[in-house]
Amino acid sequence: MALAAGTKAPDFKLFNTDKKAVSLSDFTGKNLVIHFFPAAFTGVCTEQLCSSRDSLADYNNLNAAVVGVSVDMPFSLGVFKEKNGINFDLLSDFNKTLIHDYDMYQVNFAFGMKGVAKRGVVVVNKEGNIAYAETTANPGVQVNFEALNKVLAELK
Repeated sequence: MALAAGTKAPDFKLFNTDKKAVSLSDFTGKNLVIHFFPAAFTGVCTEQLCSSRDSLADYNNLNAAVVGVSVDMPFSLGVFKEKNGINFDLLSDFNKTLIHDYDMYQVNFAFGMKGVAKRGVVVVNKEGNIAYAETTANPGVQVNFEALNKVLAELK
């Protein structure tokens, strides 16, 4: 189960595809959408991030920034970002700290692979509190973009 709405969002410092450190505090004054995804270059993950890519102007109009988080290395995330024209930061949680802090750790994934991010989304409001958190029970199922958009509209 993801973090409860109203709780303080855990801080983080992760590296993006340009090997630049990105922290929660970088988004002060904005709502932040954090898309957790198991692995770059997989079908549902690509769909999740490309949906956000295509809606980035809408998120910007709602005073929201977007990041994606997986345990992939920044180098592979960089290739994934470029190949799919992702227009927001992808952050590497290679050491699996953020996925633990946000209760987004997927113990068993597929083919015996263990320890990736769950598929989910978290909204941190501009005050630094959790406004919305969702995980999908099955990593092959997409997040609820309609519920996400409703929360962002209410936060604006």
